[in-house]
Amino acid sequence: MNQNTAMTVSIGVLGGIDVYITATILPIPVWITFTAWASFFACGGGTRGLIQSILCNWTGIIIATLSLLAIEFIQESPIVAAICVGIGSAGMVQASRFGYTKGFTPAIVWGFSQTVGATAAGFAIINTDIVNHATAIAIVAMLVGAIFGYVSEMVGNALTTK
Repeated sequence: MNQNTAMTVSIGVLGGIDVYITATILPIPVWITFTAWASFFACGGGTRGLIQSILCNWTGIIIATLSLLAIEFIQESPIVAAICVGIGSAGMVQASRFGYTKGFTPAIVWGFSQTVGATAAGFAIINTDIVNHATAIAIVAMLVGAIFGYVSEMVGNALTTK
């Protein structure tokens, strides 16, 4: 089959599997896995895209965690949040200058945003166990999503008629 059809089948089947797994076996937010999946492809796919996507996403998660901790420890107010997120945003751009994160700021931003999204969904940054910790949830979910991206690319390539 042609590549578009092969990727349609691959992503369609694996997308359903992802939803089932995150709803039953591994209770992580499916929207984070799908974002990481897209990040994998946006980073170019393949082994390099897998590594770059994970490292960029995790960099964003670390920066988000530090920003959220600063907000909680300084004062939860709109001005403090704006300042901390502004500093975090600047940090994301600077972080995209190094190593595997080089040149792909959006994947860092996706890690940041998914961590903030996890807190909005009720996961905490402090005073919680690891299972309910927004940072841990984001790290695992972004890893799972990147792996789904990698596998979907492999399956799509295997189904493509050369």
